[in-house]
Amino acid sequence: MLFADIPLAARIERAECDLLRDCADAIGRRRSLPVMARSIAGGVAVHTGEGSPLNKVAGLGFAGLPTAAELDAVEREFAAAGAPVQVELSCLAEAGIGALLTGRGYRLIGFENVLGRRLPAPDLEAQLGAAGVEVTPSGRRELPLWLETVATGFANPDAQGVASHESFSREAVERVMSDLASARSLKRYLARRDGVAAGGASMRASDGVCQLCGAATLPRHRRRGVQSAMLARRLDDATRAGCDVAVVTTLPGSKSQQNVQRLGFELLYTRAVLVLG
Repeated sequence: MLFADIPLAARIERAECDLLRDCADAIGRRRSLPVMARSIAGGVAVHTGEGSPLNKVAGLGFAGLPTAAELDAVEREFAAAGAPVQVELSCLAEAGIGALLTGRGYRLIGFENVLGRRLPAPDLEAQLGAAGVEVTPSGRRELPLWLETVATGFANPDAQGVASHESFSREAVERVMSDLASARSLKRYLARRDGVAAGGASMRASDGVCQLCGAATLPRHRRRGVQSAMLARRLDDATRAGCDVAVVTTLPGSKSQQNVQRLGFELLYTRAVLVLG
């Protein structure tokens, strides 16, 4: 069993913050836009443009409580951009931070689950190449196909579980996926079933943590082992990269959560999603 103590949660949250910083840096370079990536109380506050799914505060509460001045500065920058401040707060963060935020007017709007498993994952070797699904790294020449596949998959979500508190246009999804593709730390994958593009995913390795990001399967290829094959390939690569734990974030009760739990992932902790404004 993988037990989520505070040191492990802190390592996972640091990896999440590093991912957001990498993405903000990539967006700033790619689009020559001013972006915000402000460190705060062990976490990071990121704003990368109007309507971006990356606009959030993550990792709070693993290096003390944020000060009023720090929160004031973040809230002013989000307000200047016309965006609400969204905080994704781990339940293992320092006690008192929830009360601090709600006292400033933040309200709870949802939850997300962080699941993980130890690496290596020899039990998933049979999923590699199973059911006629081939998963390969996706290079620059395949970027348009990868983007089309992932954007279409995300535009047609499974309805199982708790509904998301967020909704983004296809244009916004395509824009952020294109931006993420330019982040140096992310590795992209394309899954083909019987030679046809069926799904896409990405992965990032940091401090021994494999972050499984942005996986989506085209509707007509679902329930055919595509997600399992993409997961197995990424975990195999993560093990070779020296990772000892893999993590994925899902909506509570979702098909994605069911899929990864079936493949050995365990619920580590929950993040509360709080919004100001």
